[in-house]
Amino acid sequence: MDAAQGAKNGGDAIDEEVSSKILTLPNVISFVRLCMVPLYLVLLLNGYNIAATVVFAVAAATDFVDGQVARRTHSVSKLGQLLDPAVDRILMITGVLGVFLVGRIPLWIIVLVVARDALLLVGGAWLLSRWQIRVAVIYPGKFATTFLFVGFAGLLLNWPLVSGLGVCDIAWLPGFTAEAVSWGIWFVYAGLVLAIGTTVYYCVTAWKKLQEARVSTREEA
Repeated sequence: MDAAQGAKNGGDAIDEEVSSKILTLPNVISFVRLCMVPLYLVLLLNGYNIAATVVFAVAAATDFVDGQVARRTHSVSKLGQLLDPAVDRILMITGVLGVFLVGRIPLWIIVLVVARDALLLVGGAWLLSRWQIRVAVIYPGKFATTFLFVGFAGLLLNWPLVSGLGVCDIAWLPGFTAEAVSWGIWFVYAGLVLAIGTTVYYCVTAWKKLQEARVSTREEA
């Protein structure tokens, strides 16, 4: 349900002409970001924590680049409208999966992140293909993604470690126990809170637009 490249930082305020071109600079940037995903996993699973962190950080930090380039060069494309948010979702899912595989994050977080991103990816693609409906990204949603990316990068680096709060002994709540954890876990928690809130907003907005589209279809029939 993420917005198209042309709406990444301006919602629906700016209308862009959408082309059918495939080989555009924003699409190339998105493709390069996509290629970083398997590279990140290979480095991480072979113990190259710093290199994996750098690759993931670069891929995550360029989240805004393709959308900004598309807007400023007036090169918004149909492929880009699908590729850009898809790469964001794939990077997010792969990022949390990698952190889980190296044992630095509990299972419930990966389930929550993967379920949320799968919902946005599949739901957004269905709405676009079946009803030509797009739900524009809101800034809290981008902040949620940024917090999660920063948190995952911190967990990948796994340094420095900070003391836990020591308010409980529940192992699947890292940071709230007395055990030292990576500072990144707190960014993950902040990102999850924002992600849940924005997902509710996206779903409500999508439902309203879907009802309007159905009413319009019945009136035209």
